[in-house]
Amino acid sequence: MHNRSSLFHIVLAVLTGVCLVALAFGTGFAVAWFQPGRSLLEATVQDPGATSTLDLFKEAWDVVTEVFYGPLPAARARSYGAVRGLLSTLDDPYSVLIEPIPRQFEQDDLSGFYGGVGVELSRDEEGRVVLSPLRASPATAAGVLEGDVLLAVDGVPITPEMDLAEDIVASIRGEVGTEVALTVQRGAERLTFTITRQVIETLSVEWRSLEQPALGYVRISSFTDRTVDELGEGLEELLDGGAEGLILDLRGNGGGLLQAALDVADQFFDGDVLLYESGRRRAEEKVYEASATGRAMEIPLVVLVDRGTASASEIVAGAIQDRERGLLVGETTFGKGSVQLIFDLSDGSSLHVTSARWFTPNHHQLDGVGLTPDVVVEADPEGDGDVQLERAVDVLQAELGIGD
Repeated sequence: MHNRSSLFHIVLAVLTGVCLVALAFGTGFAVAWFQPGRSLLEATVQDPGATSTLDLFKEAWDVVTEVFYGPLPAARARSYGAVRGLLSTLDDPYSVLIEPIPRQFEQDDLSGFYGGVGVELSRDEEGRVVLSPLRASPATAAGVLEGDVLLAVDGVPITPEMDLAEDIVASIRGEVGTEVALTVQRGAERLTFTITRQVIETLSVEWRSLEQPALGYVRISSFTDRTVDELGEGLEELLDGGAEGLILDLRGNGGGLLQAALDVADQFFDGDVLLYESGRRRAEEKVYEASATGRAMEIPLVVLVDRGTASASEIVAGAIQDRERGLLVGETTFGKGSVQLIFDLSDGSSLHVTSARWFTPNHHQLDGVGLTPDVVVEADPEGDGDVQLERAVDVLQAELGIGD
């Protein structure tokens, strides 16, 4: 009989570097081994109550290795499966295991920059990978053009089975200062560009003056380490340019870093409560308050929200609504009001575990409920214009006494 101790080693690998997983199982890990020469199935049938939790895992896996007809998964896949099975018992969609490559992408997104060549990838109707270089990027400087079809990365051919993010994007990104070779098809030509990876910034804030010169527009797509600095630059430009009212667009913003969201909210409040946090091991709620040092504490404000407005963006929108700092326009938000602690594991994967819940200044529960806009406007995906933005402009103009 083989692989008798394989699951034990798998579980040990899973537990390495993060004691929270062990705590989730509770105490009482006792390892008992089967008697030599005794059938696994016989032991299971004759003595079903004599196993500890860990023994049960080992017992089940040994049965699988003995009778399963087909290839068995690799050790890492088994480890991930064991952790995901554990997390599924929590009945919480936000307590999850993130594998190494997605975790690296997540870290890049939250930091606001990564090492790469500055090119976006997409698949066309034929399944080919099409390149779109960013302006002033290393890819553009090297000569990559919009519409070039990617054939290979460092000589490794691109195949239809490859995942766009985990296989292809991951191979193009890398350490700043290193080189990557992109082979592309351009018409009848086959070209190879050797490009040195540089720091690529991922902006989370965009801003502009609307057609009405008194109105400024700011869109925040996520909350990263760089968001508050980007927002500060945008507010300075808009307010110095004469903006008398502001539209803050949080549509499609799925969240990000809590501190970044609080720093953003700080820009619009002159103090007082922004958020309450209730945790498992906390006797009293934690209170987050504004610092009263923001740049836009008095300017009239309207916030655009939709079904994609979630988590940290709901914190900002909820504070603005509860504190009557501005009106929400759009659709009911997603409703994610839980906090996840992130534990990086030894192989580059990470464990996200729900540890607390958020409540707005008026103790409105976000989780599973969301925020109801003050002015409900459903999106019109088939329309030519942005009806939600148009309505937000009308609401803000009415507050400012502008227009008809």
